[in-house]
Amino acid sequence: MRQPAPHRSGPDLRLVLAVFALAALILVWRSLSAGAATPLFSDTDDAMRMVVARDVLAGQSWYDPIQHRLNTPFGAEIHWSRLVDVPLAGLLALFTPFLGPDGAIIATGYVWPLLLLALLLWLCAGLTQRLVGPEGVLPALVLPVLSPAVTAEFNPGRVDHHNVVVLLTLATIWAGVESARRPRFAIVGGLLAATSLAIATESLPVIAAAVLVAGLLWVSDPQRAGTMRNFGLAFLAGTALHLAIYRPPARWLEAACDVLSPVYLAFAAVVAVTFTLASLLQLSARWQRLAVLALLGGLGCGLVIALYPQCLKGPYGALDPWLQLHWLAGITEAKPWLSSLFELPGYVAAVGLPVLLALVVVLVRLWKQPRERDEWAALFLFMLATAVIMLAQVRGARLAIMPAMPAAAWLIVSARHHYLRRASIGSVAGLVGSWLGFAGVLIALLVTIAVNLAPTGSAAAASAAARQSREACLVPSAFADLAPLPPERIMSPIDLGSHLLLYTPHSVVAAPYHRNERGVRDAFRFFNDPISEARAILETRGIGLVVICPSMPEVSGLSERAANSFAALYEANALPAWLSDVSLPDSPLKVFAVLP
Repeated sequence: MRQPAPHRSGPDLRLVLAVFALAALILVWRSLSAGAATPLFSDTDDAMRMVVARDVLAGQSWYDPIQHRLNTPFGAEIHWSRLVDVPLAGLLALFTPFLGPDGAIIATGYVWPLLLLALLLWLCAGLTQRLVGPEGVLPALVLPVLSPAVTAEFNPGRVDHHNVVVLLTLATIWAGVESARRPRFAIVGGLLAATSLAIATESLPVIAAAVLVAGLLWVSDPQRAGTMRNFGLAFLAGTALHLAIYRPPARWLEAACDVLSPVYLAFAAVVAVTFTLASLLQLSARWQRLAVLALLGGLGCGLVIALYPQCLKGPYGALDPWLQLHWLAGITEAKPWLSSLFELPGYVAAVGLPVLLALVVVLVRLWKQPRERDEWAALFLFMLATAVIMLAQVRGARLAIMPAMPAAAWLIVSARHHYLRRASIGSVAGLVGSWLGFAGVLIALLVTIAVNLAPTGSAAAASAAARQSREACLVPSAFADLAPLPPERIMSPIDLGSHLLLYTPHSVVAAPYHRNERGVRDAFRFFNDPISEARAILETRGIGLVVICPSMPEVSGLSERAANSFAALYEANALPAWLSDVSLPDSPLKVFAVLP
């Protein structure tokens, strides 16, 4: 059906604030009602981000990327961007005089993700009003807070960079769509793409889509040559600026595949040169313009690959193959969407089905309505890029869900118009179904009920029990007996390391970061190799305490663990005498002093 032309004015801020306030109240209430037994920072990355922000506030140099208490006693580089550390450190500084250090950490954990959520909803409402009109704003505000992919990234305690990348993704899409009519937004899009890249390489699919959108807009209309050129030059300038900000001059030429480096600066240069040269050509046929972009871009990308072939293996290509097989391969969120559907059916269906449905909706919209087809085609390219990543790794859903919101709003508005024109059981079902198809919480509920009714439902219950046991090891009270002790070097399971750094003054061997390859490998070796080799690791590092959470995987052991490994001996209650159990009786953590 034909709808009114979308408005280019901003969305109703009262509606945005009302939906945000309700969502924030629900998220805060849910977090507080979980009680002290549920950690605010349940993810290791969130805990480590607070550690890094606190170090910045304490005076650690901007250009010092070393986490000095990790991989003890050697230290390990953390490859994260200071662009996220600084606002967190600022909030800590703001709250500390009033709430103290511990209270400031909690307040920051609540305030930061909710501030980002407010910006996300405003952007989503603005983009949807631009494409659909004012009628689409309400579903564009309500549906994100009904998606587990969104609430998981903007929940209190979620202070890592992923929610910032989600926000920048939506902003980049908005700029790309807007540049089809307003060329100056191409500059904004190029700078946003560079900033996304500076924060995390996980934004690369979105950046690739932004490059394609800028180029194909020119292919569609040669009058957009300036738009394309402006995007490329802004992307290059922004990338160069961020590289200068991120690393000291002595490291500007240091290649890396997992972080902003000359590898990605070279890619930005290819984009800028390709777009600039192509924009100077007077080509009448679309196929000619497309061929020029393909030729120049292909030659440039080929040169980058020739210079940095190692990056074809991805950001983790240089990681120890043993760790790739036994560690990274076991991370659920890094598995393909389809295989994850059988492990976490409720969540995976809730975040994936709306994305796939949205792709179909946009195709239908492109077929039925010629108005603003370029803008919707641009949106489709962004949606397709993020959906492909989601299908390859389910964690890509956090980037794919927000681009789907304008499509969801368009379908709901269309269904509503159909209902108002002809009220019937079918039109009511269509209107209700258009909402339900994108309401991730309801999809998750229905799928979870179906799974629990199946014979395998007990396995899900067992998994939930194991997760609850693990969470008991991550709350601040679990570290109450360790925190007052003088700084000590600790061997612990990998997923316990970040929280030990956050809640105690001690140093740890491992936390789940691929640049700490030596520490991660030693942690696996300590728990699963023969106990004599485990002791040698402790002696080499000068470890004084072994702290474990029995429900974490290194303690339960790998299938190939040695018969006399720490994990096997702990399970048999037969640890050697030089490991003295000094745990408190009611603590979820087990603490062993390493004796001479």
